[in-house]
Amino acid sequence: MIALLIAGALSMLYSLLLTPLFIRGFQKLRWGQFIREDGPQSHFAKRGTPTMGGLIFISGSVFAYFIAKLLAGESPTPSALLVILMTVGLGLVGFIDDYLKTRKQQSLGLGGWSKIAGQVAIAVLFGILSLQFANASGMTPASTHISLFRDLPFDFMSLGAVAGLILFLIWIVVIVTAASNSVNVTDGLDGLAGGASILALGAYTVIGFWQFSQQCARGLEPGCYEVRDPLDLAVIAAALVGGLVGFVWWNTNPAHIYMGDTGSLGLGGAIAALAILTRTELLLVVIGGLFVIESGSVILQRIYFKVTKGKRIFRMSPIHHHFELKGWAETTVVVRFWIIAGVFVLSGIGAIYAEWTVVQ
Repeated sequence: MIALLIAGALSMLYSLLLTPLFIRGFQKLRWGQFIREDGPQSHFAKRGTPTMGGLIFISGSVFAYFIAKLLAGESPTPSALLVILMTVGLGLVGFIDDYLKTRKQQSLGLGGWSKIAGQVAIAVLFGILSLQFANASGMTPASTHISLFRDLPFDFMSLGAVAGLILFLIWIVVIVTAASNSVNVTDGLDGLAGGASILALGAYTVIGFWQFSQQCARGLEPGCYEVRDPLDLAVIAAALVGGLVGFVWWNTNPAHIYMGDTGSLGLGGAIAALAILTRTELLLVVIGGLFVIESGSVILQRIYFKVTKGKRIFRMSPIHHHFELKGWAETTVVVRFWIIAGVFVLSGIGAIYAEWTVVQ
């Protein structure tokens, strides 16, 4: 518990106090944001605002996690290190994309398939490693079962060792690419993705701590959770929340810095990793409900556009731009979408508690 509090506080101070220094450094490096030509006209004023801010809260969260563990006299666990691997790995993919944008002086960096390839590579590495590092009870960080509130009966390995492993890795790739791209799509207004991610990661902080208090290893039967290192998952989630809180202070309208793909892909990876390792993969659809709506609006727009040969459902996708073009102020869209994200998060946490009461 001490490590959780230290990680969150230290990460927040890191982002809050050091972001102005990073901004000046990024300005000297000319790491400025580029704006879509077909986007809302009001966004053109944002051109040149420093980007790649994900470097700030990702580095701050990792730093805070290790310092917190050191001060608490604890050792890092495989589960938390896997979350860091996913966050930093996808953050690196995003950084390459952002860097190419600034170097080419255009709004497109990595090609779509190149970005997907990077995400797949990190997801496969994560999936393979997540089945290693068994504890004394033989429990690995991830499970080959599909999970909702806890592992469901279906096990990929029931299909055979080789086929099961391949399908498990495909399942991990689907979760990781869907989550990271959905957060990336949501990152289009000042503070929108950051605030929504704070809520989702905050949910996993609560979930990790709740699972720790109800661990099977602690003899709390029935309804206990078989999760490896749940408290440490809460610690790294708290570090990410703290880092984001400090960053969003500078990222709200008018933003002084943007997280870029460095931040959005890294955050999506962190959320996906936490869902997998807390054995709540399917529940991610609820906890990340806003991200599902955002990415869903893009998918629906593209399908409808092709089927109707040029007609649109929304004035522009993702859906937050639709409301901007309808005349909503940017801050209005952001705050209302934060509320929607909060309702989804509370619903997810409530569902976990409701399921636990049923199995008692």
